[in-house]
Amino acid sequence: QTNDLRIMGMNKNTVLGWATFLMLFMGVVLILMGAYRYNDVAGWGFATVGIGFFCIAWVFNALKGRV
Repeated sequence: QTNDLRIMGMNKNTVLGWATFLMLFMGVVLILMGAYRYNDVAGWGFATVGIGFFCIAWVFNALKGRV
């Protein structure tokens, strides 16, 4: 019996790789929004959340090959 439910042949490591890339991209976007779009306290919040996205992306990258 073959598994016909594969979606684009993605395994767990590929999914974690894409998740890492998307989290890094969104982290950069949030940090840039905090730096260039908002000049008040909201900018600090956007930048802090962007750094949090970097931390989560680091965890996703560390999980590749272990899950």
